[in-house]
Amino acid sequence: MLRRRMGYADPSSGKDILGNRSLCFIFICAFGLVTLLQQILYGKNYIKSAQQFSRLKGDETGNWTGPVNFSDDGSLKPARNGRKRYLENYDGSYEYNSTACRELRQEIMDVKVLTIDINRKIHGHGYPSSFHKSLCLSARVKTSDLFERWRNLQVCRWEQNKEETSNFKMSLSRCCNAPSFLFTTKRNTPAGTKLRYEVDTSGILPITTEVFKMFPDDMPYSKSQYKKCAVIGNGGIIKNTKCGKEIDSADFVFRCNIPPINEKYSADVGTKTDLVTINPSIITERFQKLEKWRRPFYEVLQNYENSSVVLPAFYNTRNTDVSFRVKYMLDDFDSQRGVFFFHPQYLLNVQRFWAVQGVRAKRVSSGLMLVTAALEMCEEVHLYGFWAFPMNPSGIFITHHYYDNVKPRPGFHAMPHEIFNFIHMHTRGIINVHTGQCT
Repeated sequence: MLRRRMGYADPSSGKDILGNRSLCFIFICAFGLVTLLQQILYGKNYIKSAQQFSRLKGDETGNWTGPVNFSDDGSLKPARNGRKRYLENYDGSYEYNSTACRELRQEIMDVKVLTIDINRKIHGHGYPSSFHKSLCLSARVKTSDLFERWRNLQVCRWEQNKEETSNFKMSLSRCCNAPSFLFTTKRNTPAGTKLRYEVDTSGILPITTEVFKMFPDDMPYSKSQYKKCAVIGNGGIIKNTKCGKEIDSADFVFRCNIPPINEKYSADVGTKTDLVTINPSIITERFQKLEKWRRPFYEVLQNYENSSVVLPAFYNTRNTDVSFRVKYMLDDFDSQRGVFFFHPQYLLNVQRFWAVQGVRAKRVSSGLMLVTAALEMCEEVHLYGFWAFPMNPSGIFITHHYYDNVKPRPGFHAMPHEIFNFIHMHTRGIINVHTGQCT
């Protein structure tokens, strides 16, 4: 159009001169052919390596004479530098206390401080600048290195370390005591007392008779009441894992912030729910503070059958009225669903506990709150859907949530540090973090 307006025409405009479209077409075809050949060759090498790896292991317990590595042709050979490579197609599983697994766990425990790989490629896929700053204060090991060590560890069976778990539970009991203070109850918050808010410390809520009636008589859960618990995060890492049946087999299932669990997602995330958190911001943004139509919110909760809901009503003064409305609404619908409010002192103690572990943020995530409570309520804790990076351990980019890609508010949570702690706790046998497919 521009050339016509200027009064001249390109004599070659109707011809395909070599170097324009023809060269572009040739380049695309060549690139596609090379990519296909690489996939075929690497696929064969992975299978070949897995077979060799099973021969190199030495015995059925996984006690091999030394670590292994890839040679130039893709086959396996003993590694001289002590680094192990992850075998994606390897189906075996090594015993928890085998020599190999002890070495692999030690590789992760050696990582004391985490930094992210900062380069143009990652910047181009949505890392916020605040995320970089939070991880680069004291660089020790890059995320790619941590991912590799985590992938290596997947060949080892996870077992609970009774001593480590017991010691961790004792620490939580001393600082937080979920069986007594997880929720605000009539026992721990008598009528007539003044309840101090978690964040708005200058704000005080008088516990009137009306407020007191909303509290349960006592904590509905006790210490180590459940054998196996599953805490479900909303991370995109859980997509396509087919972990739904495994999750639903747990004795108690925690979920965060009323995520979707319909047929579209149930194969991966399951449907069983015993306790689900609700952030008051969800009530405000999605349901107009329940000031008008309340049935849409009630119908959303119906997806969770008879599960209890818990809200941080006493985080700040703004949360209180919105949280109370949830209780009033369910009473109006004659619902028998339990409605609980986190005790502000419990959440404050949890915040302080994890700050000592390196999780320093304005607020710990709902997921971390539930994991903390589960560690006291359950004998064995399994985590699904917890991940804080835009790619999975294999380096493939994933959505932030399994149901959308909406990013969290920058600088509010310290999710990477939370996951970093979970990985260490998995390595120590305290919790079992699932980041792969379920069998």
